[in-house]
Amino acid sequence: MTRQPKTAKRTISKDRIRRSVASSCAIETGESSNLIEARLKSGERRFPQLTLAR
Repeated sequence: MTRQPKTAKRTISKDRIRRSVASSCAIETGESSNLIEARLKSGERRFPQLTLAR
């Protein structure tokens, strides 16, 4: 058994994250993933006064 050399960290683009979130939401809601991805891309927030917990 030999060890595999460590590889450099992969950087994941925001587009890939957005696409995976959109497809996951589409599965749960039955809505088109293209529509959800477009909504995420627009940057328009539904509740702008709310922030994520830190």
